[in-house]
Order: sequence, then C-alpha cells, then structure tokens
Amino acid sequence: MESPRERIYLSPPRATEADIEAVTAAMRSGWLAPVGPDLARFEEDMAQFLGIRHAVGLASGTAALHLGMRYLGVAAGDAVLVPTVTFGATAFAVTYLGAVPVFLDMDESWNMDPALVEKAVTTLRAYGTRVSAAVPVDLYGAPADYGTLLPLLDSLDVPVLEDAAEGLGASSGDDMVGSFGTGAVLSFNGNKLITTSGGGMLVTDDADFADRVRFWSTQSREPEPWYEHREIGFNYRLSNLLGALGHSQLRRVPDEVAKRRQIREWYRERLTAVPGVVVQSDPTWGQSNAWLTVARFSPSEHPAAPTRVRELLERHNVESRPVWKPMHQQPVFADNPAFLTGAADALFADGLCLPSGTILDESDIDWICSLVISCLRP
Repeated sequence: MESPRERIYLSPPRATEADIEAVTAAMRSGWLAPVGPDLARFEEDMAQFLGIRHAVGLASGTAALHLGMRYLGVAAGDAVLVPTVTFGATAFAVTYLGAVPVFLDMDESWNMDPALVEKAVTTLRAYGTRVSAAVPVDLYGAPADYGTLLPLLDSLDVPVLEDAAEGLGASSGDDMVGSFGTGAVLSFNGNKLITTSGGGMLVTDDADFADRVRFWSTQSREPEPWYEHREIGFNYRLSNLLGALGHSQLRRVPDEVAKRRQIREWYRERLTAVPGVVVQSDPTWGQSNAWLTVARFSPSEHPAAPTRVRELLERHNVESRPVWKPMHQQPVFADNPAFLTGAADALFADGLCLPSGTILDESDIDWICSLVISCLRP
C-alpha cells in the first residue's frame, strides 16, 4: 500500500481566497496597529454568533485563561478545579497566578466528572484551601455537562470559566459552547476549527469582565496623555490583521463543523465494524463540533493498538496522536491533588486521535481506515 505524496496532518489550517483577500484589505487600509476595525468586527460577530454580549480578542487562549482567572479572583495558594484530560495550558495558566490546579477525572463525555466536584470542594475546604474557580473543558469539541456542573458549582459558590478552546461551533442544549460560566475562553491556534495563526478570545455577558480583560491586555494603560499605570498589565491583545483573518474564517464555522462531523461519521462507519473499536460520540446533552475524531481500542481485543496503529500510520506519512496525557500523570504536576476514578488513565491507554482536517475527503478516510484495520487483524 503506497503512501500519499503529501503528508496527512492531524488538523491542518486552511486558508481560502476570501481569507487572503480579507488580510490584504486590512493591510491596505493602513490598520497595521495592534487594534483596529477588523478586530472590532471579529469581536462583535463572534459575540453575536455565540449569543453573548462581549468578546475580547487576545494573543492566545492561554492569555484568555490567565486574565479570565485573574478577574475571577484566583490568587496565590488557591485551588482551581481542572479536568485531568486537557491540554496543558488549562492547568499552566492556573500556576501563573500562584494557584494550584486540582485535577478531576472524566465522565462519559470525557469531560469534568460532576460526581467528583462536591467531594473535591468539600475535601479542599476541610484542609482550609480556598477553591476560587473551576475550569471545565469541552474536550475534542464535545460539550461538558453544564446542565449538571453549573448549578452544582453555583451551589458551592465556585465561579466557572469555560475552556472552550476546542469547542467552537458545538452546543449544549440550546446554547453554544462558549456561552457558559461567568466567561469562556476560545482558541484560534493553527490546528483549531478556525485559526488566526495564533490567537484567542475571552467571551462573556459581563461588561465589567470584558472591560477589565481588555484593559489588562493592553498594558493596563490609564486614559492619560502619558503612559500611566496603576496596575500591572500584559501585552496580550490580538492584532487587527489577525482579527481580519478570524473574521473571515468565522463565516464558515457551520460548514467546518458539518464537514468535521461528516469525517467523524465516515470513520465510525468503517472502524466500528471492527469488534472492540469505538469512535467518540456526542454526549446526550449536546452536539460536538468533532474537532478531532478519537478512536478507542479495546485492550483485551487489540493489545497495544494505539501505539501499533500510530506507528503504522506514521510509516505511511499520516499523522495521528495519543489523546491528551492526563495532567495527574504529567511530571510537572506529580504532587498536585487529584480526584480520580481511573477513567482518564484508561482513555490515555486505549485512545488515538485520527486526522480530522476539513481538507480530507472520503477517499482519504477510506485509505486511513484501511491502514488502521490492517493493523488490527490477528
């Protein structure tokens, strides 16, 4: 079986002629400064798309996590609840404020398990630790169980910052991912559903939240003719040029979601015909954007399959990746508190992310699946 001439990447960025024209027009307009009308349009249209009031474009999703938790009052010595299955930035940003990420295992959607929340909060408070925030993540584009999490955390007086970095275009009930909690975080990194090359956004219904984040992200400069600073600031603002790219890409979010969901369905049709293989599904409470398609292989029926499949795909110039290594397994967080059931460890052992970019067509998926199935034969 021959390898393709071009490498198949996991989730490559895609630029259209409309994107190129949007950035070119922004450059020709003279708005090369950090902020400008294209960034403002991107923010306004994103807020409208999500059904919320305010959006602040930032240099990265990590910057949005940092400033979002700062606004919620996260401080040194506090605990912040974080799902153990997530990209490292969710937990790293907690440490920027001197706080401690406390890791919770996953539920059926592979997101923060509501059944562990009250135990974690009660235990931490019994030791005199302040729990100042919770940061649920919409893993691989599947919405967390906000119908359970939000009222539970509200009853425990723990504010929520939603990490929707992977979830743009997904929904939970009648609401878009990115509209939950006191605020939410979006990412426009190069591998996301839409991209500004690098960048992110803080979105919220709270005007004061948006105003403070915008202020902090522009070096906390006071409205004086000279540079006046009464607070520590950050150089975290998204540029107008990147805002133009994001605004152009935002228009095709529904099409991007539809294509990724189709790609996931093509994988499901082919791979789940093999006993012991499952593909991540939508949770009962919402719809995933299928940012990445993730397959799980029964360890009893297909021992060491994720490694064997990944290595075979790599030999054929196809990128795949293990699921996020749980944060409680990461050496940098080896001593952090964690409330575990074993579910995250099992997912890491038997899960594999498959190529999911919208440049793929059905023949590409046929070819990838034929390789996977060949690796699973006795």
